[in-house]
Order: sequence, then structure tokens, then C-alpha cells
Amino acid sequence: MDIVTLVKLTSRAWCLSILAQMDRGVPGRQAALISATGAGRTAFRQSLDHLIDLGLMERNPGHGHPLRSEFRLTAEGAQIAGIAHKIETLVKQPSEQVLLRRAWSLPVLGASREPRYFGEIKTQLHPITDRALSQSLKLLETHRWLRRDVETSGRPFRARYQAANTGAEISRTISSQSFR
Repeated sequence: MDIVTLVKLTSRAWCLSILAQMDRGVPGRQAALISATGAGRTAFRQSLDHLIDLGLMERNPGHGHPLRSEFRLTAEGAQIAGIAHKIETLVKQPSEQVLLRRAWSLPVLGASREPRYFGEIKTQLHPITDRALSQSLKLLETHRWLRRDVETSGRPFRARYQAANTGAEISRTISSQSFR
């Protein structure tokens, strides 16, 4: 998956989870998806609207009540839903599921499949701020999804980051899947 699509996808907390649930076969109705994801109504609706704007989901014409619409995946959405499902199955601990809903966790992992310096990651994730990147790197390192190695051979010391453990599996899943 390309990094631009990943950044757009993860900018709403529940997008990845909605796609994964749709791939698992959860019906495309709001009540069923809210129940399966555990999202609040407002956050869920914002994520659903975002997925529609990205062209990954659409209203299912002729199905459902006018006030309780039914939704389905587009062709591109079905491909990405498969990737989302694979990513969610890699995360075993419920406490780590929260990391998947953070805006920059997956893009940072995608950008750090190979060892990278802070500036290299920032360049690859163009809209990210220094603060957001720093917080994401620390959080991923705390959960051992990212390894930080400090090069002491020169001055100043420089840290390199690389996806590790579950983060490395997620990074491989993201980069091995491609579409258009």
C-alpha cells in the first residue's frame, strides 16, 4: 500500500477497523458495524463518511431503509479491507489495538520498514509535524513495535528507527500489498 493512501486512511480513528470488519463479513449496516468495532456513533460516522469520500465504500443502492442505509466496499475498498483485516489479526493484545487507531502509527511503521533517521521518516510522511512524529516514535518504541538504535560513531549522535516485532509484521503487510 502506498504511503499517501495509508496517511489518508488512518487520519480517522475507526477507518481501518470498519474496513477490517467489512472484510470479515459483518453486514454493511451502521448498527452492526458500530457493535463490531466498538466505536462511538459520532466518531464512527465521521470515519464512515471519510471512507466514502476516499472512494473505498459506497451506499448500497436499493438496500436498507432510507434512514438506515446499507454500505458496501468498492473494488479498491475490498483490496484495502483485506490488508486492514490482516493488520488487525497481527495485533494480539487488546491494549495494542489502540495503536491501530492512532493517526500516525501505521504510516510511521510503513516508512520504517528499513532503518531510517528521523528526517528520512519525516520526509516520507510529508504532512507530519516534528511533534507528532516524535510522539509516534516514542509510543511505538514503548510497545516494542519500533527499535531505536543510536549511532555513536559521529557527533552529534543520531538515532535510527526500524519496525520490530509486531511492528515489523505490520510494516511487511503494508508494503507487500499493492494496488493501482
